[in-house]
Amino acid sequence: MTFTLEVMLRGRETVFSEKIEHPGAPGAWTPADAQAVLTKILRAIHQIQRPADDAPHIELRGLNWIVSPYEGQVVIALEIPSASAVAGPFEVAPAVLEHLLNKTMASTPPTQTVH
Repeated sequence: MTFTLEVMLRGRETVFSEKIEHPGAPGAWTPADAQAVLTKILRAIHQIQRPADDAPHIELRGLNWIVSPYEGQVVIALEIPSASAVAGPFEVAPAVLEHLLNKTMASTPPTQTVH
């Protein structure tokens, strides 16, 4: 499926719009699919901020999101320190997508930090 990502960077009034693709219907996504979608969203935000950079390694830690109704479907709204973004709409029940995102974040292993 193809969905729209709208991004507003902190300190800017321009809204950037990107098309993102991910196979399958959201109702059939697995936690791995949800992780891939969130990673694609964060990578797109990075590319908008720094178009000349290569695609960075992304780890999902401490990410806040809201699954919100939108015209009979749902969107994923997320906020990070440098931007706000809305992705979708997705044709899936809000509780199903919320559960999937919760499960995805809970199953993402923490990065080992060496001090």
